Amino acid sequence: MLALNSAFNGKSILVTGGTGTFGREFCRELLENYKPARVIVYSRDEYKQSVMAEETPYKKKTMRFFLGDVRDQARLIRAMGGVDIVVHAAALKQVPAAEYNPIEFIKTNINGATNVVEAALTAGVSKVVALSTDKAVNPLNLYGATKLCSDKVFIAANSYRGSVGTRFSVVRYGNVLGSRGSVIPLFLEQKQTGKITVTDLEMTRFFMTVQRGVKFVMESIQMMEGGELFIPKIPSCRLQDIIDVLAPDCERETIGMRPGEKLHELLINSDMAHLALEFDNYYIVQPLLHFWQLPSRMKQGKPCAAGFSYASNTNTLWMTKEDIQRECIKIAEDLGYSVGFVTGDSR
Repeated sequence: MLALNSAFNGKSILVTGGTGTFGREFCRELLENYKPARVIVYSRDEYKQSVMAEETPYKKKTMRFFLGDVRDQARLIRAMGGVDIVVHAAALKQVPAAEYNPIEFIKTNINGATNVVEAALTAGVSKVVALSTDKAVNPLNLYGATKLCSDKVFIAANSYRGSVGTRFSVVRYGNVLGSRGSVIPLFLEQKQTGKITVTDLEMTRFFMTVQRGVKFVMESIQMMEGGELFIPKIPSCRLQDIIDVLAPDCERETIGMRPGEKLHELLINSDMAHLALEFDNYYIVQPLLHFWQLPSRMKQGKPCAAGFSYASNTNTLWMTKEDIQRECIKIAEDLGYSVGFVTGDSR
């Protein structure tokens, strides 16, 4: 990827869902390492905004907190006045909740995506990046289906931006270690009871730290032309390896997969292979409709072979048990747990 240098200096940047795990880290990185003109948190939870505003990293004159919902297009237009870059991280994400409340997920994840696009075009924003998920690839659950629709909305927006010139791209990656609802905080809590519940010990997942996710999004913003779907190369991990490191002495109960859950994850499926370009540390999936000219920089990418897929169980990059232990220690400290670990051999 390109060196970031001063890519965000003097820019006004708005983050939807800015009080979430990603949003907080993204804002912190901007404030500590760049000189943005404004960093705007756009979210609907006034309590989380007030807590965030009192924390040291965010006590800067450049910070703004804007209360609003992505379901409200007029409010988004108001918030995006004078904004250069938008990072769309707001979404409803819980898989079981989506199955019980499909209309609510559609309103936020699909209609909300449309509102962000329309507001950005109206306000004349320069660049918009939306965050996606592995669950949008061959979706089995409603959450994944809504995120696939969201991805399509953002990519297609490039075809009708007209003279406004707003560019839209998508960044897709797997699970964020330690984020709300992720498996390691759950296992840390269960460890205190002496019993771990697991869906399937052979389950594999893509994992990355939130810091790596933020860096990749920033790099993607700098190099985007509009229409790309950026996918980082990240390591896989077996659920069994996490339990072996985190709670080796605990009882294990296999409870089976939740409705709509996959045994392994996909970031690129074989049907997308002909559109995928491989670079040293990432992939780019080109849009189905070629409404843009391939930039010379992207021509350096290597076309993926027919039938290629990027899946967590066939990945060539894996977390070692030392990697898992190091990340678990960080997460445990952040959550206030005092736990011991058994050092395992590297994979």
